[in-house]
Amino acid sequence: MNILAELEWRGLAADCTDRAGLAERLERGPATLYCGFDPTADSLHVGNLIPLLTLRRFQMAGHRPIALAGGATGLIGDPSGRTAERQLLTRDSLASNIASVKNQLRRLLDFDSPAAAARLLDNADWIAPITFLDFLRDTGKHFTVNMMIAKESVRARMEDRDAGISFTEFSYMLLQAYDFFHLCRDHDCELQIGGSDQWGNITAGIDLCRKKLGRAAYGLTLPLITNADGSKFGKSVAGAVWLDPAKTSVYRFYQFWIRTDDRDVIRFLKYFTFLGREEIDELARQHAGKPEARTAHQTLARAVTAIIHGEPAAAEAARASEILFGGDPAGVPEATFQEMAHEVPACEWPRSGFEGAGTPLLELLVHSGLCASKGQARKDIEGGGIYINNRREPQVQRMVAAADLLFGRQLLLRKGKRNYTIIAAS
Repeated sequence: MNILAELEWRGLAADCTDRAGLAERLERGPATLYCGFDPTADSLHVGNLIPLLTLRRFQMAGHRPIALAGGATGLIGDPSGRTAERQLLTRDSLASNIASVKNQLRRLLDFDSPAAAARLLDNADWIAPITFLDFLRDTGKHFTVNMMIAKESVRARMEDRDAGISFTEFSYMLLQAYDFFHLCRDHDCELQIGGSDQWGNITAGIDLCRKKLGRAAYGLTLPLITNADGSKFGKSVAGAVWLDPAKTSVYRFYQFWIRTDDRDVIRFLKYFTFLGREEIDELARQHAGKPEARTAHQTLARAVTAIIHGEPAAAEAARASEILFGGDPAGVPEATFQEMAHEVPACEWPRSGFEGAGTPLLELLVHSGLCASKGQARKDIEGGGIYINNRREPQVQRMVAAADLLFGRQLLLRKGKRNYTIIAAS
């Protein structure tokens, strides 16, 4: 299927300024498109993935993507989707943020493709040299205040008497419009994509291209993602889910995806992976028939983690995740195990207790809280419900010694299928 048909099947095409015209243009051959992002942090987060992965989809279809960093617009702040003014960033902070996300973009886009290499540009390169008076004369004259206040992102803020909107953020639309004009003129860019909250900014750019260049340009918006329960997508218990492993570990990144609501998992497979229609349809059938197997969740988590962090890291995170479902902890790196360890209760036991013959398993089960008494612990062992490092332990008289400790300092005890405790040698 062609790129527009694929986006529609995936549920990624929200609105288009001229679908028939865009479809005809894309059928004629490769086109250049762009998506902008203001580097308000030193890492992208999962909320940035939809437009950036869409750039990649266009690239895979033979088109030329531009990722535009807002070194200039980031100094202003986009009012779209905001109920209050953003905190202004310094130029040094923005420059540092842009440098930090470059490697993340290389995970998402191919900058070395012979036919359709992606480009990373910074709008500060062309906006910063323009004087205020020149901008008002050459760009501002093409926009009426009436048109600007009719845009949803502006009108919503104006109707809020407490928050309002500053002239600074009110002007953001003109800067983004100028970006489209500049890219259209100097880089033959004909399409801008962005979240549906960017509709007003995108159409302003299209108008400027038409008025100043006499050229047709197109806009395509992507849906703003919410979870099935109506909550905002991209948040975890710990806050935003970042692409930088120093801010969100690979294991926690994987966990974010594997914990996707059953109602969202097939939709998210379409949004966030490059799996084809047949494979996703098959996963949908498996999910409908046996959701408890969580095959679709595992596929989603593995695929997205591989895109962002690479296949080896995704495999490692998957192995760590499987520990909580009875997987063997042997072979999992200690750092990854420690991330998993935060998910379960923990307690300590003197290291001396693991020396020599060690400590009776019965005592450790009671100490860990997995069993209420030694008598109950004995019954649980005899019933086949006790595991040491996810291996069933049948011996009531079992002694636990230093050789049982993972990484020489931790013991993973389990009762039944899902009751875990980690005992750390202190």
